[in-house]
Amino acid sequence: MSKVITMGGLRRKIPGHTPDSVQNLVYLLDGSGLPEVIGYVERELPPGGIPAYLAARKKGARTFALWTDAHRRDRVATVVTLSATGGVSTFQVLGVHGELIGTIVREKAFRGRGVRTRWTVTPAGAADAVGYKGRILWWFVWWLCLPVMVLLLIVSIFDSTPGEGGAARAPRRIRWRAGGEMPLEFRSGGDKLHLHAPGLDWRLGAALVSLVRSFGSHNWDAMKK
Repeated sequence: MSKVITMGGLRRKIPGHTPDSVQNLVYLLDGSGLPEVIGYVERELPPGGIPAYLAARKKGARTFALWTDAHRRDRVATVVTLSATGGVSTFQVLGVHGELIGTIVREKAFRGRGVRTRWTVTPAGAADAVGYKGRILWWFVWWLCLPVMVLLLIVSIFDSTPGEGGAARAPRRIRWRAGGEMPLEFRSGGDKLHLHAPGLDWRLGAALVSLVRSFGSHNWDAMKK
């Protein structure tokens, strides 16, 4: 059975919780459907603080810390930006001792090697897995709907299905391929990342879902406070 990782805000008050505690949680979903908290993720600010982070963020840079708890007692992993230029961002996911867990490259649509945003995930010591945001067919349909997008946006406001988003949302599903297999899959319904490959490090999955969501409509790391 595939592991499923998703991300969400704090759902319940935790002991000793303060406004400065980490607010964003990473969940592992098993066959029972009950979510298990496996990490707490937050942005790490550079010396210039929030303004410097947001300025770098506009260019595609991200820096995240993954903790074992909301009070930052133990670090699990760190996401750092190696480069972010020309619409192409390269990230490294590092373990608690600085060891490489994996590399993630995001190539923005029309900036990299295609008309769709391309995500390349490379676990340490393993082959590249390449995925594209959305399917060509659905992108074609979405562009055809632009003249009536106002109507679709109205529909999206009244769409009451949790986690599904509105009808006007652009295609977001990503399927990664490596050696004829599909080790990873991001499904827009519920913003869930499916780890199909056995043995794939969950820390890499947590970093990936955090990055994908930061570049989407749930840009959780863009707060100005």
